[in-house]
Amino acid sequence: MAAPPFEPVPDASSYTVLSRRSRRLLRRFLDEHFATPLDLSKLPSLTAQLDRECRDLEGDLRCLLEDRLPSKASKWLSRSNDARRILHHLGGFAPCSPPASVRRMVEMDIPLLVKEVARIETVRVYAECSLQLEALVGDLEDAALAIVSQALPDNILSNLSSVRSSADMPGKQEKLLLAVKIMTSIEDKLASISCRRPQWTHLLMAVESRVEKALAIMKPQAITHHRAILASLGWPPGLSSSKLEKDKSFETSNPLVLMQGENKAIYSQSFLALCALQQLLVQREQRICAFSRSHKMYRSADGTDLHRYSCLDNSLWTIDELVNPIASRIEHHFHKWSDQPKFIFALVFKITRDFMDGVDHVLQPLVDRARLVGSSARETWVKAMVKMLLDYLEKEVFPVLVIRYEVRDGFLEVNTSWLHLVDLMITFDKRMRALATSGMPQMELFLEFEGISGSSSMFSIFREHSDWLQIWAEIELEDANNKLRPELENETSWLVCTHQKVLSFQEETESFLLSNREDFKAPSIADSVVKIVWHMVERAELLPTKPMKNQFIRSSSVVFLNDFFLFLVQRCQSVALVDANLEDDDMLRLAGSINVARYFEFVLREWNEDIRFLEMGVAESDYKNEDQHSLGSFFKDEIIYLVNLETDFLEEIMSAILLQFDTLCWDYIDNIEQLGMEQLEQQDSVLDEQCPCVSSRFVEALDMLKDCLNILRLTLNSIDFLDLWRSIADGLDHFIFKSITLSGIKLSYVGAKQYKTDMSALFLIFSAFCAKPEAFFPRTHDSLKILTMDKKDVAYLLNIMAGDERRKEEFLKLRGLFHVTVNQAEKILKSRTFKG
Repeated sequence: MAAPPFEPVPDASSYTVLSRRSRRLLRRFLDEHFATPLDLSKLPSLTAQLDRECRDLEGDLRCLLEDRLPSKASKWLSRSNDARRILHHLGGFAPCSPPASVRRMVEMDIPLLVKEVARIETVRVYAECSLQLEALVGDLEDAALAIVSQALPDNILSNLSSVRSSADMPGKQEKLLLAVKIMTSIEDKLASISCRRPQWTHLLMAVESRVEKALAIMKPQAITHHRAILASLGWPPGLSSSKLEKDKSFETSNPLVLMQGENKAIYSQSFLALCALQQLLVQREQRICAFSRSHKMYRSADGTDLHRYSCLDNSLWTIDELVNPIASRIEHHFHKWSDQPKFIFALVFKITRDFMDGVDHVLQPLVDRARLVGSSARETWVKAMVKMLLDYLEKEVFPVLVIRYEVRDGFLEVNTSWLHLVDLMITFDKRMRALATSGMPQMELFLEFEGISGSSSMFSIFREHSDWLQIWAEIELEDANNKLRPELENETSWLVCTHQKVLSFQEETESFLLSNREDFKAPSIADSVVKIVWHMVERAELLPTKPMKNQFIRSSSVVFLNDFFLFLVQRCQSVALVDANLEDDDMLRLAGSINVARYFEFVLREWNEDIRFLEMGVAESDYKNEDQHSLGSFFKDEIIYLVNLETDFLEEIMSAILLQFDTLCWDYIDNIEQLGMEQLEQQDSVLDEQCPCVSSRFVEALDMLKDCLNILRLTLNSIDFLDLWRSIADGLDHFIFKSITLSGIKLSYVGAKQYKTDMSALFLIFSAFCAKPEAFFPRTHDSLKILTMDKKDVAYLLNIMAGDERRKEEFLKLRGLFHVTVNQAEKILKSRTFKG
């Protein structure tokens, strides 16, 4: 964005040129007046002369701002008043065309005048802001130099006891607080400019560059000074290796609790000053980030992005300075226990807990005095200790495990070590979360989303190492396969749960409300698989971000499920139900597999409705830019696969039963035709009491069908069995109608009665599953109505068939024949034979 148009504003690089020119002039001035040591005697007179010149320059500047600028402004205001009077006078003119001079003034001169006045106002505001910021930044640079001047090596490296009682210690704190106060004023001014005058980018860049250089001086000095105070207090306390190993009840002394009097006052002042500086940097970071989001990102004079820094990680420098010396001292014990990581976690937890009294009673009041809204010393202390351990694991432990995993050096041992380390991390996370929230029960839910389980969780180590996360998922998958493998090979794990008792109508109705493995009649191995998968899902919940959870579950739990489903398919592909004989064991194996698939479909659909999977499904869909209608279905592909698997297995059972029924019925179909031919010479009138029994050639097919359906009813879940027997009934209806009724067989009255008896026996088998089984054989049932008509009805119906097409269809419907066409009805009628 361009600077105000009154004059070209120098860019950030020109400030460096001006400073070099000033240094050359200053050096030349010193060389002229102080050529020899004797010239130092002229210093008082030279100082007085410089003071007089400065006062004269300030007077000239004041005269310029107070006399000349107001006079110029008054001239413009008088012209503005004249223009206002002219416009007011124009308002009384008659509605006619104004003179050309007036029109020119209204159309051209007045807008130019307004624009000029606005430009002058912009120049005035810009000048005021520049002068104010120049003065503030100069004060800040002076304060930073004053802090550095008091931090000379002789002072820093002096005896710590003298540092603690030194008279200049309060002076350092005062200078730091003064610098913070100046920076607060600068920050307020910059925030106002960013909001109201965002086009003054060059001014912002110039100020930011100088402030950044001052901060680069102030922050290290403030932290170094705070470290010196901590060291003078005896922090960190000694961690005796012998006491840690021999006396487990040993508690470390806490210098924070032991400090009194002047020591406590000095530490408190340093704590508050450092917190104030950090709070100011946080506000500055927030302003820069907000400006970068709403405008183009600008860069500082040294070419760095001004919004690259991050002070918004909820840590406190003062607490970090307590943890850093502990980390350097405790690393010796970590290396000694590299083969026993449980001692590392135990030691970190013990130190965190032992110093908690000092955190609660010393640091928390200081945090409250610093007015750090939303900050908890206890929570920040725990986070800092967790981060210390994370840094060690990231540098020393996980790289070693990753290398051993990649070279397959002791594969089982590496897997065991990795899983053991993860278990320790889980336990440590829970204990540290409890420590951070003890005494604050209402904070537990908040920390679940924002605290220990988020960026400071032990599992945030995988945030920057997705390859490590993938290795962990592969190890979990291998461990899950090892746990399941014995059960896959054990046939007792595949036994189907059956219900032998006869159910009442109410129980039969409730049997379709499936809610657990027993309701689905799934083998016990299904429970084992669900528990293993859910165990991996719960471990994924420890990860801090949804993409990480998604990656872990996709690489472990989902792969494990798909492998199990493939094993299920392979187990059923060995069943040969297309053979001539149906084996009960084969049907049981298929029924068990269908029950498992149906149970897992139910489980995955329930998991899909869980909030954690809904969120991951939405995040995954957003990442893939999928249609909104498919959002939230995390296990969509697995559910579709299971549905297809169930359908294929059910079709396989149905096809096998229908093929077997077809094979056993061919002799019966031939016998029906022979029976019809033999009865042509007999009397057509046969009493119902004389109706023959079920044909002997049809009994075998009926027995096979009954046995298969009874076995499936006991072993198959109620939902799939309902679909199966209805599909079988539909297939039988189609087969019988095509193979017998429409095959052109000639049936006498006796043959028709025999056919009706056989079909009634078939309906009887299905009566165990429904009240009106004939309703599931619609074509066969309609054909029986036609075949059992007497001679007069057949003749009358044939006569109707010779009439109008619409009349034929209406007549069939009046006779209750809804599932046969006119041509089919006519063909069935012609298959009847009558004597004479």
